[in-house]
Formats: sequence, structure tokens, C-alpha cells
Amino acid sequence: MKNPKIKGVIFDLDNTLLDFMQMKQFAVKSAIKGMIEAGLMIDEILAYDEIISIYEEFGWENQKVFDVFIKKQIGKVDNKYLAAGIVAYRRAREANLMAYPNVNKTLMSLAKSGIKLGVVSDAPSREAWMRIYYLNLYHFFDAVVTYDDTKERKPSAKPFKMALNLLNLKPKETLMIGDWPERDVVGAKQIGMKTAFAKYGDTFGTTNSGADWDLKDIYQLVMIINDYNG
Repeated sequence: MKNPKIKGVIFDLDNTLLDFMQMKQFAVKSAIKGMIEAGLMIDEILAYDEIISIYEEFGWENQKVFDVFIKKQIGKVDNKYLAAGIVAYRRAREANLMAYPNVNKTLMSLAKSGIKLGVVSDAPSREAWMRIYYLNLYHFFDAVVTYDDTKERKPSAKPFKMALNLLNLKPKETLMIGDWPERDVVGAKQIGMKTAFAKYGDTFGTTNSGADWDLKDIYQLVMIINDYNG
């Protein structure tokens, strides 16, 4: 029996479609400079390490990271420093929120060839949609499933199943691409989806992803699907 054709692709968002970590690093460094300019006496390098560790503890989407940081430095939250940090952070985030090379080209090629496209992200709904709109990618996706939609994170089967329902596709005719093997690859595989590992977005130094395909460039997806579908 011939393999069913791939009719849909589901993308992870951060570090798969856009360089989330690079954006975060630029934005945090910018925030620190903003707070120093406003008069907060801190060391740039130490402050950076501390803010990143607060993110690691409270979550990358946490909105109160600078409050926590400032309170640790001076014993209270000073809104002058807080405002300086947040404004500098937001400006840098917007300037550095970029899709990886060939993302637009890939989505366009897939959409043109009739492939349905979706997103499954562990990010909160508002943040995920903001990033999709910043990058001007919203018109490509038939389904976007975020943490808020299922209250479960990958590798839970729930977000994947919701996306498949919205796209009206079966697991075996859908491919999932992501940068985090333990979540994206494991989660998709367990319900029978094809998997691709976004090696270009890997921040963990993964050597064995366990995916069907490892991609150095997102545009390889187009070749893989054309080849697979014959």
C-alpha cells in the first residue's frame, strides 16, 4: 500500500519560523541599557545573566521579569526604571523580530501547491498572534493552536489533535516541524505524524533529533514534500 501524500504542515513558532532567542537577547540587552540610562546602577553583563535566569525560572513569556529584577537590585519597584526598561525592550523586540531566511518563500510555495498550513505553539495566545502579525504571516495559516487553547504543552497530544481537527487532516498525511525534539518530534510522532527537525533553530546542540528529516534550511521542506508526494 502506498504512503498517503502529505497534505498539511504544522509549524512550531519560536526558533522554527522566527529567531526567538536572538530577539530575546537583543531586547534584554537593550532594556538593561535603558535602565542604566535612566540612572539604575547595575553592571551590564551581570544584569543580563540575572535577567535571563529570571526568565528561565518564571518562563520566557513572563511579563513581570523587570519588576522582579529591579526589586532585587534596589528593594522596590521604581516605575522610572521599569518604564525605561520596558520601552527599550519593546523597541528592540520589534526591530529584531525576524523570520528565518526563506520562511516566506517556503510558506508561499507550500500554500500554492495546496498544502494546508498550521501552527502549534506553547506560547500564550496573545503573544503567539502578536509575533505572527509582526512577521506578516497570518494569512498563511488555516489553524493556530497555542497553550491557551488546550492548556497543555507539547509533547501532549492535545494541541496536535486540535490542529489536525481544525485543518481536517489525518496524522499520517501531516508533517510537524519544530526545534525542540522532546516536545515537537516526540509529541507529533506519538500520534502518527511525520516529523522534521528545525536544526537551523536548535539552541540545545541536538545530535540525534529522532525526526524523519533534519533541516538546515526551512526551504528544504518544499523539496522533501515534492519528493515524498512524487
